[in-house]
Formats: sequence, structure tokens, C-alpha cells
Amino acid sequence: MSLKGKIAVVTGGTGVLGSNVSQGLLEAQATVIVVGSRQETVDKALAKLGPVAEANGTTVTGFVCNMLDHDAITELTAKVKAQFQRVDILVNAAGGNVAGANIMDDMNVYECDMEALKKVVDLNLWGTVYPCLSFGKIMAEQKSGSIINVSSMAAYDALSRVMGYSIAKEGVNALTKWLAQDFARKYGDKIRVNAIAPGFFIGEQNRRALLNEDGSLTERSHKVLNKTPMGRFGDISELNGIVRFLASDEASFVTGTIIPVDGGFSSFSGV
Repeated sequence: MSLKGKIAVVTGGTGVLGSNVSQGLLEAQATVIVVGSRQETVDKALAKLGPVAEANGTTVTGFVCNMLDHDAITELTAKVKAQFQRVDILVNAAGGNVAGANIMDDMNVYECDMEALKKVVDLNLWGTVYPCLSFGKIMAEQKSGSIINVSSMAAYDALSRVMGYSIAKEGVNALTKWLAQDFARKYGDKIRVNAIAPGFFIGEQNRRALLNEDGSLTERSHKVLNKTPMGRFGDISELNGIVRFLASDEASFVTGTIIPVDGGFSSFSGV
């Protein structure tokens, strides 16, 4: 599936999920703009993605921007528009959990760290709202574009521990549906807004929750796999196919959806 000629912005493009999605878009020959919060991580991502871009006859560039700074995002949007003239794809991969916001089983929920709770909600919800509205304005003007947000299994069922993350991702789902109807009705059927909901992938943020120090599975991992019909964790590269599909014209009649990529986790009761 070729995305040749498409201009794609990936927020959180320096993280595991974002850099992986960026690689998938480059392999489909899109021009990719990676956005990260620190110059060091942007440079590292570009060093990794540069050879992929060259091998596929396209380019990758990077910008530093805080996704919680609305003014900075507005400035970033203006820079991208000046350099590339348009934005065809926006993937909002900025986000993640904040350890201090976790409500462990031996804690009372009313003892939660309110600052950490606010931080995780801000990062995942407002860190998606701001770029949607800023880059969405370009798409409204050009009357075309595909926004792909990142939801989570935490928005489907109440996963223990991650209250703040769950609240934020439920908000991302609502935002996705709301913007889908608003953009389509006001600016035409070529602007689409969808989300993917990754299942369980072992990464740096959740490694300690899913793997013991000796590499064996934790009790939480066994619970996850017992509810996953495919019986395994996903590989991060398995997100790329659905992202490329949603970004492409093949998904021209798909908007307002939240698509699980979870090995069946969200469809199975566990019984």
C-alpha cells in the first residue's frame, strides 16, 4: 500500500510506538515529520529512520515540540505548512502512563497522587486535542486529511492500576468520534478521524509490570494472556498495517472508528 506523495506528522514520534509507526509510513513512501519533546530523542529517531527513508525513496525530518504547549504547537504547525505546504496524515502517538498515577491493589483510590493523575490525563488527552485542532485546521483548509489517534484497551474495560490513563483514553475515543462527525459535515468527506486501540505489547513502560527480572511472566501477564484468544503479546510492528490503511485512500469511507489491534482481547469475556 503506497502513501507516496503524502505528508505525515507523527507526534510522539521518538517513542517506541511513534518511531515504529513512522518507520511503517516511510516504508509506504510517505514523507514523515517526527515530533518529539527533546532534541536528543529527535536526533536519535532521525538517525534510526534516515536509512529507512533513503531506502524507500522518501524523506524524514524532525521537530522539537511540547505537545502540552498550545502556542508551541501552533508555531510548529505554521513551520510544517511553510516547509511542506500541506499535511495529509496526522498520527497522535504522544502519550503513555505516569508511574505515580497508578493505583496499586494495596492502595486506596482516594489516596492517589492528584498531580500525577492530572499529568497522565493531560499528556494523553490534551496532548491529542491540541495537535488535532492545530493540524486539523490545515486539513480543513485543504478539505482532505486523515487523523489517527491512539486509544487503548484501558478505554474498553476497567483495567486495574491505570485509572488516569483509562480516563484519558476514554476521552481520546470521544474526541475521535466527535471530530469525525464535525470535520466530515463541515469540511467534506475527504477528512477522516479514526483511532487505533493497541492491545498488550511489551515495551519499556510496562516491562516491569509484565515481566519478572528473570524474564518470566508476571501474574498480570498471565491474566492478560488468558483473556487474549491469540494467546500472545503483540509485536509493535503489527500496528503498522492498520495505520497505513487508515492513512490511505483505501479507507475513504472509514471515519469515527476505534479499531482494536489486540489479538482478540477486547472481544473475549475470558470464559
